[in-house]
Amino acid sequence: MREPGTEILNVPSAEQMQVLGRTIGQAIEAVDAPFIIALEGELGAGKTTLVGGILRAYGITGPVRSPTYTLIEPYETASRPLYHLDLYRLTDPGEAEPLGVRDLLTGLAVLMIEWPARAAGALPAADLWVDISYPATGTDGRRLRLTPHSLNGANVVRRIVAAIPELRQLSP
Repeated sequence: MREPGTEILNVPSAEQMQVLGRTIGQAIEAVDAPFIIALEGELGAGKTTLVGGILRAYGITGPVRSPTYTLIEPYETASRPLYHLDLYRLTDPGEAEPLGVRDLLTGLAVLMIEWPARAAGALPAADLWVDISYPATGTDGRRLRLTPHSLNGANVVRRIVAAIPELRQLSP
């Protein structure tokens, strides 16, 4: 059973994951507040690829790498600051507090947090939770569960589905 507002998307390729990321970035532009995206999934599932698409929506070009060792990669754009966080290396949620994540939530900041469960209870609540998984054996692509946890998150999910309805999975 799906949580209210949750959408399941089937993303067939890395290129389509980038398109989805750009669509997410464009949908966030309509939000007049800071926005937090939590990204969960196995290693190699496509979290950083999705973040790369979001960054492209804001005009960031060049390769996007997960900040596994620096933990936070900031990006300044004309419209809002963006922060890509990778918490994979954290071994305890208490290690997140010195990062100053809450201090990043100024103005119209967007936080894209990979591995947020590693800092459970130490992070601000996400507006949108994205779980990326591999589909059934023998098929390509990825399955994404987008679960909004705020009104802004629900509005972003609606905009995404309206922009690329062909990715929507109608049944669980």
